[in-house]
Amino acid sequence: MSAASHGGNSLARGLVIAAPRSGSGKTLLTFGLLRACRNAGLSVASAKCGPDYIDPGFHAAASGKPCINLDSWAMSPEFLRALACSSSDSSDYILCEGVMGLFDGLAGERGRTGSTADVAAALGWPVVLLADVTGQSQSAAAIVKGCADFDPRIEIAGVVLNRVASARHRLLASEAIEAVGFKVLGALPRDESLRLPERHLGLVQAEETAGLEAALENIAEFVAAHADISAILSCGRTMAAPAEGRPPALPPPAQRIAIAQDEAFSFFYPHILFGWRKAGAEIHFFSPLADEPPPNHCDFCWLPGGYPELHAERLAAAKCFLAGLQNFAGTRPVHGECGGYMVLGQSLTDKQGRAHRMAGLLDVSTSSANPKLHLGYRQARLAEAHPLGEKGALLRGHEFHYASLDGAPSQDAPFAFVADAHGEPERAEGARRGLVTGSFVHIIAAENP
Repeated sequence: MSAASHGGNSLARGLVIAAPRSGSGKTLLTFGLLRACRNAGLSVASAKCGPDYIDPGFHAAASGKPCINLDSWAMSPEFLRALACSSSDSSDYILCEGVMGLFDGLAGERGRTGSTADVAAALGWPVVLLADVTGQSQSAAAIVKGCADFDPRIEIAGVVLNRVASARHRLLASEAIEAVGFKVLGALPRDESLRLPERHLGLVQAEETAGLEAALENIAEFVAAHADISAILSCGRTMAAPAEGRPPALPPPAQRIAIAQDEAFSFFYPHILFGWRKAGAEIHFFSPLADEPPPNHCDFCWLPGGYPELHAERLAAAKCFLAGLQNFAGTRPVHGECGGYMVLGQSLTDKQGRAHRMAGLLDVSTSSANPKLHLGYRQARLAEAHPLGEKGALLRGHEFHYASLDGAPSQDAPFAFVADAHGEPERAEGARRGLVTGSFVHIIAAENP
């Protein structure tokens, strides 16, 4: 594997790392490829299919570049191409990690199901399929052949085996897969020592993972020892450049935007940040955990999601932050997503059942004491005009949280009317009081940006 020069404005060669099912090891392979490429002097960017905040942080740590999310349910094929183009410029390669199984998504319009296959088809990028061969050998060939034949839009460029038990196991699976016409580009042995720590929403975040650099180096060494990285990269393909001038996924809500950013508020999509900056907005970060108020010269304050329930006591004691947020909200808009919404409410009960007073700007109280998973895509129709759009504007996003509303129903007006992706009726979601709004929905993109 040797470094390549990236000339002019040409686009990177793109490749999708996918698998027939979740839990096959896509994330580990992607981390290893990204860090091994970086170590070899290659300029490699990355992407993650679907609404994932946590894996992209590890991608960025492995590659040294921001990772974007590519979501075929929330983004049109045209927007996917524009976003991938903007991310891959100035890179040699862009590696896109899939979500769930290759074809897993929603029932619905072809190309807009949220599946990895839709992203690969929209971008014209080949797929390297990771096959977990636990408990099978030659049968893996039938699964690979089935994936290749299932959707004519998709090209399976090669296969990497994972969790191989022995040299004989590798030989049996490899010969069967190659006999049906697919190159085997690597065979990763079983090694449970490479697991990264997890918590209730997935992996512990990259910035909180102790010894992350050493772990990434170990993973890169492991992948380089057992996979032909040059052969994998050679499967990549340059996509056709999209038309210029695509708008951002979400319109910037103001010229000067204050965004909370620390371990309690970390769920913010890089593609939204990139789009706001490209549209000319000024971004100013502040840390509520460091008791910093939103910068007073800003026009709008955004509290992203994250893990406020893990830091509720510190947030309740952050007097400068809370007073500054309350003062800001008296004259300028504030919006909270999921965890940010919880902090805008009256109180937040942690998983030990202890209630902590929050900003008191919305008539909601939330609790993590009795966790219940709320998960899925959401289409939100704005109840009233908002800096994010006019009344009735459609936003696409998702919910992924264990917290629930606690106590009596809110007396505030709703932020939006929300429907899931399975045809259920709309329901009122979130809250609006004065210039303050909040919702459990994480916004990915406007329906018509």
